[in-house]
Amino acid sequence: MMGLLPSFETILQSIAAGLLVGCTYGLMCVALGLIFGVMRLINFAQGEFLMLGMYFVMSVVTIFGFGSLIGPIPAILVAIVASVPVFFVIGSILHWAMLGRIGAGQNLTEGEVHQAQLIMTLGLSLLLANGTLIVFGSTPVSLDTPLASQAWTLDPFGHGDILVFLNKGRVVAGVVAVIATAALYFLLHSTDTGRRLRAAADNPVAATYMGIDVARSYRVTFGMGFGLTALAGVMVATFYPFQPYVGLDFIITMYAGVVLGGLGSVMGSFWGGLIIGLVQQISSLVLPLQLQGTTVFIVFLIILLIRPQGLFGRNVERA
Repeated sequence: MMGLLPSFETILQSIAAGLLVGCTYGLMCVALGLIFGVMRLINFAQGEFLMLGMYFVMSVVTIFGFGSLIGPIPAILVAIVASVPVFFVIGSILHWAMLGRIGAGQNLTEGEVHQAQLIMTLGLSLLLANGTLIVFGSTPVSLDTPLASQAWTLDPFGHGDILVFLNKGRVVAGVVAVIATAALYFLLHSTDTGRRLRAAADNPVAATYMGIDVARSYRVTFGMGFGLTALAGVMVATFYPFQPYVGLDFIITMYAGVVLGGLGSVMGSFWGGLIIGLVQQISSLVLPLQLQGTTVFIVFLIILLIRPQGLFGRNVERA
């Protein structure tokens, strides 16, 4: 019986892996929560935004030749720095050209506008996935970098008896996710831009009377959500193989994390993603890989039964 129980070292390893993966999940959830919290838009293309970030870093490292020119790790750093502004611009243009035009000059109710936006994001999802399939093919690819194949060794008690191995790709991804989430929190709560975004989320009509350009706030929000999702994709690509439909592997996790953290709570979404990462990794100690998703949803349902509004739904209603 004792041989069937995981060792203390294995438990520590799973907790460490869960924290690192959970931080990356948290960034994905924060990006989705930002779009939903400000725009009240359920974006069906969120998984494809993540996928585009993965192919972006692959293009920087291999197709554009930065990996050969300056080395794979500096090339990934270039992709990390460039991904947010590049996809912010793309997201802003998409919102201006497509989503922002729904209801403009039309006699549509708010519900009809949201329905049209959902249909449009579903179409955008199919377009991005199949377009990437045409360009890059269906063969799964991965980044062959030291971040994916090497690990740091942690001796938590200093005796060398218990060692924890931390994959470098996951560590870097987790650190970047925490920094990006902290930067977003600072932006939302300590800058004029963030206050405008929160005002547009809380009451668009009152915000308009106060001189806030609500349409521009939505455009900025969508661009930021796109950029942060692509950044998460860049980081996941350093340790996870991918193909054009990889977004389906993560989209349920994103929505579960957002609901778990509390609808409208951007920062709560991070904690929701972190919990999902921990549950996934810890459940692997006693359950087969195929049942990890089931375990996540069992915990998800238990928490929502206790707190239907989510972990942070009461304290933070919106962004």
